[in-house]
Amino acid sequence: MKKTHLLLLPILLLTFTAAQAQGDQTGGGYKTALGVRLSSANAMVNNSVSIKHFINDKMAIEGLLSFGDPLAIGALFELHKPLASEGLTYFYGAGGYIGFVKKVNTTTLKTTTDPNFGAMGIIGLDYKFANIPLNLSLDWKPELNIVSDINFEPAAIGFSARFTFGR
Repeated sequence: MKKTHLLLLPILLLTFTAAQAQGDQTGGGYKTALGVRLSSANAMVNNSVSIKHFINDKMAIEGLLSFGDPLAIGALFELHKPLASEGLTYFYGAGGYIGFVKKVNTTTLKTTTDPNFGAMGIIGLDYKFANIPLNLSLDWKPELNIVSDINFEPAAIGFSARFTFGR
């Protein structure tokens, strides 16, 4: 139960920050976006709730919370660069995650939860529709699990759809 509270604290802080966000135009044409990210099942941070908040015109922070097995929370720092089409940017960045994987001992049939820590990078395209509060994103997010099982997951392709608010 304490682990759940520790995991929810960063999400609540990001949500509170996003709710307080108002103001100027950002590189993506929105200040904050909340939605879902669908991804390959092999990644530690796979299908998740996504919240992205722009710190300024070019920098954003994205928080990811995956439910199920594994339960994982991740944070990414992203740099956005505009492309020729209005509302379209490419972005890249890096971050980290913590995940909890359930393992079953086949002899005793007891379940344990193993914590996993790792690093992740991201590169992708981000598009904000001009007349509706919708943001779509396509990205590649490789992960390197460092603790407790060293593993590299290169095939983490994701698609995000988010509701945007703030300008």
